[in-house]
Amino acid sequence: MKLHSYDINSKYSVSVAYFSMEFAIAQPLKIYSGGLGFLAGSHMRSAYDLKQNVVGIGMLWSLGYYDQTRNIDRKLEPVFRRKFYYFLEEIDVDVKVRVNGVDVKIKAFYLNPEIFGTAPLILLSTDTDENDYLSRTITHKLYDANERTRVAQETVLGVGGVKVLEALGHRVDIYHMNEGHALPLVYELYGKHYQNVEELRKHVVFTTHTPEAAGNEVHDIHFLHEMGFFNGHTLDEIRKISGYEHDNQFSLTVGALRFSKIANAVSKIHGEVSNHMWKDVGGRCPIISVTNAQNKKYWADKMLVRALDEHEDYEVMARKKHLKRILFDEVADQTGKMFDPEVLTIVWARRFAEYKRPSLLLRDFARFQKLITDTNMPVQIIWAGKPYPLDHGAISTFNELITISKHYKNMAVLIGYELGLSKMLKQGSDVWLNTPRITREASGTSGMTASMNGSIHFSINDGWHPEFVKEELNAFTIPDSDHNLPLAEQDDRDYANMMDVLENIILPTYYNHPNKWVNIIKNAMRDIEEEFDSGRMAKEYYELMYDAEVRTVGSLDEGDE
Repeated sequence: MKLHSYDINSKYSVSVAYFSMEFAIAQPLKIYSGGLGFLAGSHMRSAYDLKQNVVGIGMLWSLGYYDQTRNIDRKLEPVFRRKFYYFLEEIDVDVKVRVNGVDVKIKAFYLNPEIFGTAPLILLSTDTDENDYLSRTITHKLYDANERTRVAQETVLGVGGVKVLEALGHRVDIYHMNEGHALPLVYELYGKHYQNVEELRKHVVFTTHTPEAAGNEVHDIHFLHEMGFFNGHTLDEIRKISGYEHDNQFSLTVGALRFSKIANAVSKIHGEVSNHMWKDVGGRCPIISVTNAQNKKYWADKMLVRALDEHEDYEVMARKKHLKRILFDEVADQTGKMFDPEVLTIVWARRFAEYKRPSLLLRDFARFQKLITDTNMPVQIIWAGKPYPLDHGAISTFNELITISKHYKNMAVLIGYELGLSKMLKQGSDVWLNTPRITREASGTSGMTASMNGSIHFSINDGWHPEFVKEELNAFTIPDSDHNLPLAEQDDRDYANMMDVLENIILPTYYNHPNKWVNIIKNAMRDIEEEFDSGRMAKEYYELMYDAEVRTVGSLDEGDE
């Protein structure tokens, strides 16, 4: 089966299989949760634009991540609904993966590149009548909370993905793991296709996306062996080749670093953080930085870009106000509140997680009240984002914001944060607020797509932001606080610094210096274009990762995993 509908550019002829647990390709294909998927989706779009020899390997989640709805009092209610995709083609392959002692049948589906303008995508499912009910549930929910199901999902992705590609006769030069979820692929390749670990490593690369523990899974090595994660290899052999001679706590990230020829962090700061985090891991590959990026062709409003290119300030602002009205129609539909396109509109929207501090704006509630009720320089504030459906702390924060918003006509909390709403928020906002605790935001690409649409990035100085910002010319920065301070003190200082910039710089600029504001919009849109379009990222993967030579950092017996 020929997977590519386009002729491969000779500069990108190395054949790459890109494994990711989630892909945010298009609004109708609900197989993603957040930033990892958004990044993978933009990568696949740019691989198509550049005619690269890339195939995406992912999972067809029968119930998706979850559908974000409201219960009777308008608070968050996660709902799981079965999804159907008639634009996917079932692939005729006979592939099984052994999971927890059971042979599980894998169905594979093909997304033609021409449907959404992406590299070809192969999506795996176990939800077939040929499997027992438990096996069918492996591909029901993205990031299932059950540990056994999660490990089964990772085994299906890694081992099943390799087997499907082989069944199709598709030659692969490089296997790219987007996070450590697909690590079982190395155990399928080891011994069966390559003579030894050193030979295997020539064909594997790895992207690490976060310093957060949730993104760097650790499991008991005996449990993984029992589940089939190591694809039938003996535990003694796995210990030997993986560097786990005595330790029983197996880190997927450490495993990926030891089986790859090279790895990348997703911003320059994240590169420093990652090298420090994993400095004691012997036998690991080098970790370089390839800063994340997003696909401008998909995300940017074309009429706004045209107004920028025609150098007409009034057209830029007229289009921006039109985009605000489109967003405000959604606000009215969901909340019954009528927002004003003349008023500065701030949006906080991304995955709801404690370290991202979605409620930082409300930390000093008296000061927040003064901000939200000011009539001289008024603001409108919108929150959106998906908490993990079992993260009760994040859900509580989301619902608390909904409760507070009932008292203010210029404060809204929206549900349904998927690609469509994300694009609408970025195109219709004036300020895109980013408030993670410093050093903990690996990249934070939502601000890139906001800047592509003239929504000014206002951020903690972390992730990609320091590589982009020209202070008060294309973005605004929340001044640094000491990240070694206790969390409460960090939050107090970051809040005070954020409010000082908002009240004393951003609001006066918007209301009193409209010409300066439109110049900031134009600078942001121009400055984001070259370095933060995913075409640059897709090129760098070929130049810096796929064609890289194998090197190691230390020996296996030097590190302490």
